[in-house]
Amino acid sequence: MLLLALDTATPAVTVALHDGTDVIASSSQVDARRHGELLLPAVDRVLADAGLKLDAVTGIVVGVGPGPYTGLRVGLMTADTFGLALGVPVYGLCTLDGLAYAADIEKGPFVVATDARRKEVYWAKYADSRTRLTGPAVDRPADIAEQVAGLPAVGAGALLYPDTFPSVHEPEHVSAAALARLAAEKLAAGEELPAPRPLYLRRPDAQVPKNYKVVTPK
Repeated sequence: MLLLALDTATPAVTVALHDGTDVIASSSQVDARRHGELLLPAVDRVLADAGLKLDAVTGIVVGVGPGPYTGLRVGLMTADTFGLALGVPVYGLCTLDGLAYAADIEKGPFVVATDARRKEVYWAKYADSRTRLTGPAVDRPADIAEQVAGLPAVGAGALLYPDTFPSVHEPEHVSAAALARLAAEKLAAGEELPAPRPLYLRRPDAQVPKNYKVVTPK
């Protein structure tokens, strides 16, 4: 097994390689506006660090969000392209599950929250690092305050709203290393991983204007 994992659902552009035993190389950069520029060089860097070529990869793992449309599709399209070119399976994993898996919280329940912009968060509740109880969903923090009251939280979204999430733990951003470890663990246990389909949870900001005037040639 050689899994190539990547995620662009958050400001982190993150890539990792897992050889079936553990992560052998990884890279993470935080830049919310340069996913398309940073992802492929990060893949090249991780492969070089491991001393391997892309054709050695036997499977692709990609974070499916939730996340903003533009950033999220960079990772998904790259994963699909690699899968087609190499003839290997492409597996999806919820980005929030990767954060939960890497959380430094010994006992649940707890919450994972990432920044959804528009003064909202993408969030989910977990019983432990491997068991999601609710979500993912997108809401204003004030609207879910009662549901998450008293629970520790993980993620950059929680850091933005201390009134709703007063107890925030690491990590701040998802890592492909965590996604790779979680995927490898699930595959080894015979679990079926989700298809690599995006969790947008809401429509993209860019939309066709309503009631626009159609101009046709005479």
